[in-house]
Amino acid sequence: MRSFMDHFSESAALYASYRPSYPAELFAWLAETTGSRERAWDCGTGNGQAAEALAAHFAEVVATDPSHAQLALARRAERVHYAAMTAEASALASNSVQLITVAQALHWFDLSRFYTEARRILSPGGTLAVWTYGLLSVTPEIDVLIWSFYKDTLGVYWPAERALVDAAYAGLAFPFAERVAPGFVMTTNWTLDQLSGYLDTWSAVSKYRNINGASPVGRFISSLQMIWGDNATARRVTWPMKFKIGTS
Repeated sequence: MRSFMDHFSESAALYASYRPSYPAELFAWLAETTGSRERAWDCGTGNGQAAEALAAHFAEVVATDPSHAQLALARRAERVHYAAMTAEASALASNSVQLITVAQALHWFDLSRFYTEARRILSPGGTLAVWTYGLLSVTPEIDVLIWSFYKDTLGVYWPAERALVDAAYAGLAFPFAERVAPGFVMTTNWTLDQLSGYLDTWSAVSKYRNINGASPVGRFISSLQMIWGDNATARRVTWPMKFKIGTS
């Protein structure tokens, strides 16, 4: 397996606990785009939240990630099989899956090589679905502070690939016949402690911590306390989702 940019292994436990889940309606819609539901491949699965949701619609889900630390803590579900593989060189047979999903991971891939691999693995008429989600939103007052933390505190610590997420994958090469996805939105209800755990999964926070010896998240959460309220107060958090859906 070739080397890869590993931004998440050291925070794998946090990632498994605090990454939000995608809307169930998304996976039902994706399943409807395929003629058969024998096998799906969730590529760059991370903690397996997409793979687990796909298992409700496919007879088998192969979930791959190059990070052994992520896979060790990934969600276990019936019909989901995990394997350590890169996106660009899998061990899957040609024409063997009806759906490939890439959730918040395409920006880490060697695109040309991955697209070649995806075309090889997809069965005729199969679907490739990739998506990304942007900065979270809570309330206008809180959002201003989150934006400042994201841009001013962490700006220089974000890897260059993050710019593709900020652009919502606009202009990203996608050599497949595209179709429009419905307007899905990711939402959850979180306490301040849960928000803190999520922020600690950010790759920029990990780099900041490695360089400066401490995470900036605790100080930022303290600055939110007066606006947010009690630690037990749950607030609605949303993320905009952007998609590229194509057929082979």
